[in-house]
Amino acid sequence: MPKACDIKRGEVVDINGQPCQLKDITVHSPSARGAATLYKCRFTDLLKKQKVDQTFTGDDFLKPIDTSKKPVQFLYKEDASYVLMDLESYEQFYLDAEVLGDQAQWLSDTLEGMFGLLIEDQLVSIELPNSLVLEIVETPPAMKGSSQNKRTKPATLENGAVVQVPEYISTGEKINVNPELQTFLSRA
Repeated sequence: MPKACDIKRGEVVDINGQPCQLKDITVHSPSARGAATLYKCRFTDLLKKQKVDQTFTGDDFLKPIDTSKKPVQFLYKEDASYVLMDLESYEQFYLDAEVLGDQAQWLSDTLEGMFGLLIEDQLVSIELPNSLVLEIVETPPAMKGSSQNKRTKPATLENGAVVQVPEYISTGEKINVNPELQTFLSRA
């Protein structure tokens, strides 16, 4: 059983009898002597599709849920569902747009390195790659000599997502983007 201080984003644990996936964790170290470090966690209930906030101390034990990861590929969108295929067995799964949330904007038929999280052979969520290479279709013009300051500007990517990029980046360039945090990483 993992302790609260050892849990990482993406892990699935049992919270009140429900499988919940850790989305965000904040560590608070109180300055008072003898006070315990607190771990404020935001989970997503994988069955009810709700956010669950919990606070733990570093010594609290969490019960893990048996899950499996399989490589999947996005096929197409059908009504309010997204169809994904298991790359090993070619079995197809349907995920609602509500389940995917912001992840849906990053899906394309050319996306590689995506994994599906299964509980009892039921697809409950996906894990996007850490980095995607996308082309900028619209951004204000690049500014000469702007590489020395850290100002940013909005850039619309080929999938419609908008991220903040440094001022020296221009339209037509390919960049690396972190889809989970929706941030610019580097030029591609």
